[in-house]
Amino acid sequence: MLAIVFTITLALRAVPFAVLGGLRGSAVVRQLSVWMPVGILAILAITALHGTITKDGHGARYALLATAVTIGVHLCLGRRTILSVGIGTGVYVLLLNTL
Repeated sequence: MLAIVFTITLALRAVPFAVLGGLRGSAVVRQLSVWMPVGILAILAITALHGTITKDGHGARYALLATAVTIGVHLCLGRRTILSVGIGTGVYVLLLNTL
């Protein structure tokens, strides 16, 4: 039973890489590699800001300021997503807890 589960899991994880190998030169894949991270971060930001703005009017200004800091850090420090999101989150938590 475990061998069957292992084989199916391995196959399902390997198939996308095998298919993507043949599509690496595709213009669609190149465009997706550019736009998907931006789209995912935009959806995440909109969802987080919507929840913050609708539930906490006081924190809405801080969330918008932290978003601006996140965008600024992202553009100024070489588009490092983890760094910009980390700094933006830190700014938001700092503003929310100190002011």
